[in-house]
Amino acid sequence: MEVQETRVQTDRVLTIPNLLSMARLVGVPVFLWLILWPQFGGPNHDGWAVAILMASGVSDYLDGKLARRWGQVSRLGQLLDPAADRLYVVSTLVGLTWREILPWWVTTILVAREAFVLGVLLILRRHDYGPLQVTFLGKAATFNLMYAFPLLLLGQGDGWFHTTTAAVSWAFIWWGTVLYWWAGILYAVQARQIIKAES
Repeated sequence: MEVQETRVQTDRVLTIPNLLSMARLVGVPVFLWLILWPQFGGPNHDGWAVAILMASGVSDYLDGKLARRWGQVSRLGQLLDPAADRLYVVSTLVGLTWREILPWWVTTILVAREAFVLGVLLILRRHDYGPLQVTFLGKAATFNLMYAFPLLLLGQGDGWFHTTTAAVSWAFIWWGTVLYWWAGILYAVQARQIIKAES
C-alpha cells in the first residue's frame, strides 16, 4: 500500500478553510452545552444541537475541498481538520450517551477506536513523525457518523417520522462504525510502513 501525502501549499493561518475548521472547533463546547443542558434542568435545545452538527458536517466537507481547489492546503489545516473531527465525534458520544440516547456499548466501540489511533500517533511521535494525512476512508467514516448522530437525536419520540429517522440513523451508525475502525487499522498499517522504511 502506498502512503498518500498532500503537499502543503501555504503557511498562511487565516485562510477560509482554516477559519471553517476553527469555527467547527468553537462549535464543540456550544454543542455540548445544548445537548447536556436538559440533564441539569435546563430547557431542551435539541433542534439547535442538530443544526450545529449538520453545519459541522457541511463545513467538514467544504474546508478540505476549498483548501485543495484554492491552493490553501496548510500544515495548520492538516492538524485542525482531524482534531475537529475527533472532538465532534467524542463530544457527541459523551452527550448522547449521557442523555441515554446512544447505548454505552456503541460508545465503548467508538472510544476504543479513538484510543487505538491515539496509540498509533504516540508511536509515530516517538519516531519523530507527526500525524499522517487524513484519508478518504477516514473522512467517509466521519461523514457517516456526523449524519447518524443528528438523525438519532431527531429520532427521539413517537410516530412514523421518529421511527423512520431512528432506523436510518442506526444504518449510518453501523456503517460509520465499520468504516471508522477500518480507517483506523489502515492508519496503523501506513504508520508501520513509514517506520519500517526508516529502519
